Amino acid sequence: MQQLTVILELTVSNHPGVMSHICGLFARRAFNVEGILCLPLPQGDQSRIWLQVADDQRLEQMISQIDKLEDVVQIRRDADGAGIFGKLTALVQ
Repeated sequence: MQQLTVILELTVSNHPGVMSHICGLFARRAFNVEGILCLPLPQGDQSRIWLQVADDQRLEQMISQIDKLEDVVQIRRDADGAGIFGKLTALVQ
């Protein structure tokens, strides 16, 4: 049975180390990230990170922990897991 996934859309400060802090948070809690996409926003001072993660009982706690990070400006949970990662998957297959 395939596990359901969800997309977390983060707006973060755009500077070195931000991605490392976010991914480290997941790694320390043994929470697998299935997909990552990061692009700078037009202003240049912020980036958007999309994380495809398992939708399990630990997810709410992970969101709470991410929200505490200084460089995270906003988190949006997108239940439409097919979105951007579905399009990227189609490109590489």
